[in-house]
Amino acid sequence: MSTYILGIDVGTTSVKAVLLETGSRSVVASHALPTTSDIVDKSGIKAKEQETGRIIDTLNRCIDLLPGDKLQNVSTIGLSGQMHGVLFWKATSGCDWSKRDFFTTRDSSQLITWQDGRCSSNFLSSLPEPDSHISVATGFGCATILWYMRNRPEFLEDFTVAGTIQDYVVSMLCGLDGCVMTPQNAASWGFFNTSSNQWNIDILKGAGFPLGLLPLCVPSGGLAGQTCADWHGVPAGTPVGAALGDFQCSVYSCMSARTDAVLNISTSAQLTFAMPADFKPPDIPQPASSISYFPYFDDSYLSVAASLNGGNVLATFVEMLTSWMKELGAEMSDSCLYEKLIHCALNQETSELSVSPTLLGERHDPLCLGQVTNISTTNLSLGHVTRALCRGVLENITSMMPAERLQQAGVCRIVGSGSAIARNEVLRQEVEKVFPQPVVYGQNADSAIGVAMVLCDLVRVVYMIK
Repeated sequence: MSTYILGIDVGTTSVKAVLLETGSRSVVASHALPTTSDIVDKSGIKAKEQETGRIIDTLNRCIDLLPGDKLQNVSTIGLSGQMHGVLFWKATSGCDWSKRDFFTTRDSSQLITWQDGRCSSNFLSSLPEPDSHISVATGFGCATILWYMRNRPEFLEDFTVAGTIQDYVVSMLCGLDGCVMTPQNAASWGFFNTSSNQWNIDILKGAGFPLGLLPLCVPSGGLAGQTCADWHGVPAGTPVGAALGDFQCSVYSCMSARTDAVLNISTSAQLTFAMPADFKPPDIPQPASSISYFPYFDDSYLSVAASLNGGNVLATFVEMLTSWMKELGAEMSDSCLYEKLIHCALNQETSELSVSPTLLGERHDPLCLGQVTNISTTNLSLGHVTRALCRGVLENITSMMPAERLQQAGVCRIVGSGSAIARNEVLRQEVEKVFPQPVVYGQNADSAIGVAMVLCDLVRVVYMIK
């Protein structure tokens, strides 16, 4: 009888669940649903929050759409999700299991996401330097908690536990009194040393941090516990993996060899490759560096250029043109306009127009804004502009991690993935121009599949040891 790994990704805009058959490692069923959980900020503090209840409701609906006979044969559950963010809940009462076999939120806060902007540059500069190679930015869990300690300490008095949204789901499924967190998610909170796998306890204590909210750290790829009740047909007592980072899981799903580099362009853009097994990150943060080192598996690291500007830049361009057309009394849907722009750019193979598309700045250079140069009377067509914009997205990410660096690291091929690459042939053409290595497609990065693959491989290793 076949058994399955249930892989779940709790993303920024949607929840996805997959069933991976353990023997063949093939996906036999999957569903994804939008959460529509964003809360409009009326506070004026640049808050980015989501309704936790809506996210959990979407998760329940997503699991309920999977085949019931296969859910009964799930051997392990794995979760990944959006990193950096934080939500709070009360131990032992953070959910309600009374409605059949699924839980709903109770005694929990809203999710404060990685996009949160309440920690200003001045606030961040007032924080102590972490004992870590990772700089602290707004939207990072520890920074958000310190903001509350200084500005709304009474808010924190209502809660006893904190974690990411995926950590919360794990805690509720297992009925845990507290929160367990892997180094992948802990590193995204800041003030965590990935070499020692320890929180910066003394530094945080000196900054007035409520240490009781820090999760217990467990290895990436390890188990957090077992389901405390039946869940949509998944039996009580099913092992649940400690939650992983969505980025690491997406890379795991499509990096088939250590000599691969993964280029993912969806809303944002990332270019990454695996560092040698003996690599150790710097001892202190490198805030001006465009390269970050993310903890991966088995004490290894990924070298990552994570750009804030990817498919969202192209979407902004389309929205701008749509708005102009409405002002001129003409209307066209965004999707139709996007297709026409790509058609125009395919007919325009080159352009001397130069577009720097950093509309959102970058984490290592937040004040860097977009610009257009080399403008002439002969390169103002939609074909020229669209071609130059697509090239600019690629030039920006490769300025952060040059192709020469990939060659020096022994990268033999580029795995191209992401929704923007999948739907944009012009972008694919520019990818192939900028990298000397061969580029392959079709191995789309998928965090839900990645977390299922991680646990499937873990099960195989345990079986081989036995």
